[in-house]
Amino acid sequence: MKYLVISDLHSNLEALTAVLAGVKRKRFDRVLVLGDLVGYGANPNQIVDGVRRMKQAVVIRGNHDKVACGIETGENFNRAALQSAQWTQKKLTPENRSFLFHLPQGPVKVDNEILIAHGTPIDEDAYLFSDYDAYEVFQVMDFELCFFGHTHLPVIYAVSNQRLYTFRPNGTRMKVELIKGFRYLINPGSVGQPRDKNPLASFAIYDSESRTITFKRVEYSIPRTQGKILKAGLPQSLANRLAVGV
Repeated sequence: MKYLVISDLHSNLEALTAVLAGVKRKRFDRVLVLGDLVGYGANPNQIVDGVRRMKQAVVIRGNHDKVACGIETGENFNRAALQSAQWTQKKLTPENRSFLFHLPQGPVKVDNEILIAHGTPIDEDAYLFSDYDAYEVFQVMDFELCFFGHTHLPVIYAVSNQRLYTFRPNGTRMKVELIKGFRYLINPGSVGQPRDKNPLASFAIYDSESRTITFKRVEYSIPRTQGKILKAGLPQSLANRLAVGV
């Protein structure tokens, strides 16, 4: 089975379009969408429409999705995030708001072998930033492979015999072979708002037969995305950060 793994699209149409164009000649059995389809960017309906059209997609909700569709108020959001979520809520079509409202909470098991989560498989809103965070998840839950998002940082955490290993991919393409007997937490990075100081859209491809995960980065028109954000009256900081990947 081959899986396209994408997360944190954040209403960035140019970034998602570039990702899909970069893999258009590949055939995937599943598309795994790890939440936060909306928020920050200026094209929420186009992103949700695109995800709804994806064949064999398994989609879970993120924290921005919950606020944009009215499940939560966003009282814990910073000012820019809350402003963008409230703007998004007004812009969403009734159909797309309903789609977000009914997205399942992670973790969700896919094909009886993969977990997908937004924050962590323990808490959908928790940030998994550190080795300690990863080790805690491995100790509490038993799984072989879990894809997660939320931090916007591509990373692999692996554990075997109570020893934890961390790998942070770099460059525009990197393939990693998963070792039998290890357990994995893997973040594909963010399509719509990377935060690892690399502004290129980030995603991953998982091949369960070869047991390989390929991290990829693609260019997209950042100035066009920034222009849309500013034209929509969203905070300028949301436009500025795209150029530097933070």
